[in-house]
Amino acid sequence: MERLGPNQLEALRVQRPRYHRDLLRGGIVHLGIGAFHRAHQAVVTEDAIEADPDGHRWGIVGVSLRRPDTHDALMPQGGLYTLAIRDGGSVDHRVIGAVIDVLVADHDPEAVLERLAHADTRIVSLTITEKGYCHDPATGALNPRDAGIAHDLSNAAPPVTALGYLARGLQRRRQRGLGPVTLLSCDNLASNGDTLRGVLLAFAERVDPALRDWIATHCTFPNSMVDRIVPKTTADDVTRVSNALGLHDAWPVVGEPFLQWVIEDRFAAGRPRWEAGGAQFVDRAQPFERLKHRLVNGSQSMMAYFGVMAGWPTTDRVIAQPGLRAFIDDAMRHELQPTLPLLPGLDVDAYRESLLPRFENPALGHRTRQIAMDGSQKIPQRLLAPIAERLARGQPFDRLALGVAAWIHFLRGYDEHGEAYPIEDPMADLLRPLASDVRAITGFAPVFGALGTSAVFVDAVGRQLGRLRAQGTLVALAGILKAP
Repeated sequence: MERLGPNQLEALRVQRPRYHRDLLRGGIVHLGIGAFHRAHQAVVTEDAIEADPDGHRWGIVGVSLRRPDTHDALMPQGGLYTLAIRDGGSVDHRVIGAVIDVLVADHDPEAVLERLAHADTRIVSLTITEKGYCHDPATGALNPRDAGIAHDLSNAAPPVTALGYLARGLQRRRQRGLGPVTLLSCDNLASNGDTLRGVLLAFAERVDPALRDWIATHCTFPNSMVDRIVPKTTADDVTRVSNALGLHDAWPVVGEPFLQWVIEDRFAAGRPRWEAGGAQFVDRAQPFERLKHRLVNGSQSMMAYFGVMAGWPTTDRVIAQPGLRAFIDDAMRHELQPTLPLLPGLDVDAYRESLLPRFENPALGHRTRQIAMDGSQKIPQRLLAPIAERLARGQPFDRLALGVAAWIHFLRGYDEHGEAYPIEDPMADLLRPLASDVRAITGFAPVFGALGTSAVFVDAVGRQLGRLRAQGTLVALAGILKAP
């Protein structure tokens, strides 16, 4: 089968770029060009380019910090790839053209630094996952003991962390007299822009205090919230999409119909007309972040750990279990939603009720082990933060305590059928020896912070962990559903 590429665009019978791609310039550098970015921000950027006569300024130069697989798949296709939107039995295909280049930091770090310091670059966006910020998950502060950070602080080049690349790239911009950029985190972190600003300034202070001051004065760090379920692309996805196109697409992406992007409108050097693709600009994104992190991501994490332990491989299989569905609904309704701030103009009840149908979309095949990765980086904002709020108000949090217990139970490394699985977490070596003792693991401050000193919290998690260990997932869920 012939390969997807620029020369085949006109013959495609699916939605495709309606602009002259050869005019695109790299106004956006995106660190971490994985499936989520290509199914979310890049799609909104595609709409912005098409809607704006001056949209050619906003082509995307993607950066893979480690592996070359995205580069190797996309660059023979001229950066083109297909987005397949799946909803039950229906599928819509669209070829995206906004990506004009993909760089691999491990292969050519100099090219990445030069692109960050390029005159065309106006926005540097990031989807590097929570662990990519090299921070203390409980506090959000830079972790100077992180091996990558220690390397980048002691070696001028080449960097190995995203923060190292950002600091050195911005250093070149400053030295060359170029303008500032917007640094836009699109990761699931609490106050992600503020967190990025904090860790980058702390890093830059150690490199050069004058660089730190330049970044703090000139660059902006909007907070944002992103939402779309995007599972990992499989070989079957490649086959199905290629057959639908009649051309071989080496790396398409799959997503659900729902897409949300809420961004604080604070840009240092302009921005695309992202509202044309459905983005919402606000003064403060944190209330929307909290909505998503707790109702969507908190529910997904709990589903993932119960699913892995019980042997349910995908979220649609998990949510099809009556006990699990009822548990997630109760946890959202009674323990997560009451911790949310007011969101004028949003019907939170309707938003919550829309989530279960999204989770049960069988066409996505969203794997529980994929969601379960890097729990130490996710649990603090998804489960521990709402628990701390409920604890401070004297309100019950038994369901969320069971969710935390499920993560600790997951850390043992084998499911309830005896099947082993890897613990993919940057803190796995520190956490696994503690997982057999609830007081030891909840006392692990980088994850639990001050919450681990609360006897009420530790006892609640210990009680639920004991039930999981003694009774298994289904019985433990049934027991908590009977509780008042």
